[in-house]
Amino acid sequence: MARGLLEVHLVHAKGLSGTDFLGKIDPYVVVQYRSQERKSSTARDAGRNPSWNEVLRFQINSSAANVQEKLVLRIMDHDNFSSDDFLGQATINVTDLISMGMESGKSRLNPAKYRVVTADNSYHGEIKIGITFTAAKVDAHSQVEQDGAHVGGWMQTFREQKV
Repeated sequence: MARGLLEVHLVHAKGLSGTDFLGKIDPYVVVQYRSQERKSSTARDAGRNPSWNEVLRFQINSSAANVQEKLVLRIMDHDNFSSDDFLGQATINVTDLISMGMESGKSRLNPAKYRVVTADNSYHGEIKIGITFTAAKVDAHSQVEQDGAHVGGWMQTFREQKV
């Protein structure tokens, strides 16, 4: 069972595709982990090389074992008078990062570049992000003491009787 906090540090992107009819593109990133979604700020008039330098946080509470855990980063172009344009996406497997964090309490992927895949499945540009997973601390109520066991929310204590 994995419980903790996953922090995604969006640094910047370079060489994104896409052009707006008027002016530069205004990129933002939608990061998805399972059913959770977080949206970055919009880098106004940043063009093909936006910089965000912000952290998006996800609560991890997974009881599933042997499931591939992944982050999907969709890079979008904010448009005022039409629907936002899809610029590309990157998918990052975080299964090992979460597993290592559960063992050691914390694990980190230093900021690295990931290739951006466009709608036509070609690579165009890159996004740089770092990821940290911090395991949740186990509280005293969920631990079983050496001489007892939890039964229906009550602590039952077993002691040897001397005869």
